[in-house]
Amino acid sequence: MADALPTSPLARPFPDLTPLAGVRFGATAAGIRYAGRTDLVMAEFAPGTQVAGVFTRSRCPGAPVDWCRAALAGGVARALVVNAGNANVFTGRAGYEATQANAADAARLVECAASEVFLASTGVIGEVLPYRKISDALPGLYGRLSENGWADAARGIMTTDTFPKGAVREATIGDAKVRIQGIAKGSGMIAPDMATMLAFVVTDATLPAPVLQALLSRGTEKSFNCTTVDSDTSTSDMALLFATGQVACPAITSADDPALADFAAALDAVLLELALLVVRDGEGATKMMHIRVTGATSDESAKRVAMAIANSPLVKTAIAGEDANWGRVVMAVGKSGEPANRDTLSVGIGGTWIARNGTVIPDYDEAPVVAHMKGQEIEIEVDLGLANGIGQAWTCDLTHGYIDINGSYRS
Repeated sequence: MADALPTSPLARPFPDLTPLAGVRFGATAAGIRYAGRTDLVMAEFAPGTQVAGVFTRSRCPGAPVDWCRAALAGGVARALVVNAGNANVFTGRAGYEATQANAADAARLVECAASEVFLASTGVIGEVLPYRKISDALPGLYGRLSENGWADAARGIMTTDTFPKGAVREATIGDAKVRIQGIAKGSGMIAPDMATMLAFVVTDATLPAPVLQALLSRGTEKSFNCTTVDSDTSTSDMALLFATGQVACPAITSADDPALADFAAALDAVLLELALLVVRDGEGATKMMHIRVTGATSDESAKRVAMAIANSPLVKTAIAGEDANWGRVVMAVGKSGEPANRDTLSVGIGGTWIARNGTVIPDYDEAPVVAHMKGQEIEIEVDLGLANGIGQAWTCDLTHGYIDINGSYRS
């Protein structure tokens, strides 16, 4: 399906992801669901690579999520296998057997324990994964893994995505110069409850799994978990962070070590960029929205208000229609369930405050707001006027394109 969809008008070019020591990627066409396109991705990591992960909180997770949660306990990764087109969800014993078989397949090729293989699947729910197609394709794919395979991998994990997604940053840990780069996929069923997409991030730094886990969990809350396309949390998806240990770094035992400050900031930047690329590729999206909430009773409350606005179909359709209907923002604040006071509430769009303290600003100039609404990047500000809590969220508009894509998703 992805090949038939027009590229999102909000797309960004794929960055130059150069070889990163300790990892090789590749992609191939295994015929899992799609014809004439890659749908199977594999990565091999250097021995001793440490791993961290965050996963969907759906109560109906896919078999690969269960597999990875168990594998994460070991903290070591040697391989990653990802397929697109079939989510391997709600498939009972068959789903479990598929993960067992494909983990064993990859482990034989890499010569590691099956528990050091991480698996991810994305696509249609409720159809048995034809895992033998993966088994048959893996040996040839493994033989073609390359240090330059990042772009191929980013395309190979796409489903309804219209463009591949990647990000890269450099950082220092002490005197060591390290790199962080990653790829992601996601377009619909995006309301991370961590995580509603697939993201695979790799660094050449030497860091232990517990430190990676703390950094990834924190970074996720400020990135993927502040984004939404359609308020729906996936059954399948995850973000994994791998540290290949190919660059010697000072010994780090805590994520709060001051020596990690630059690395943590760079990781957060990679995660946020990947998250926003997913929003930019929201199914049928033509505009991107950034919602900033201030004056809440806590940062957590502000974030929940921002997400209520971001998830409102009425707000999203108003943005699609370029209608500065700020009353819909007020509605979303009121329904959020968070502390709010109509008489202290202020709303602004595109840098222009429209309402202050519960009423429209007399003689406010609507012209700059109308002009702002015609752009692709929409800014909405809300000041609750209660305390000092701040939060933000990112989303996209809701157009008929979303219905077109999802109304025929399985066909």
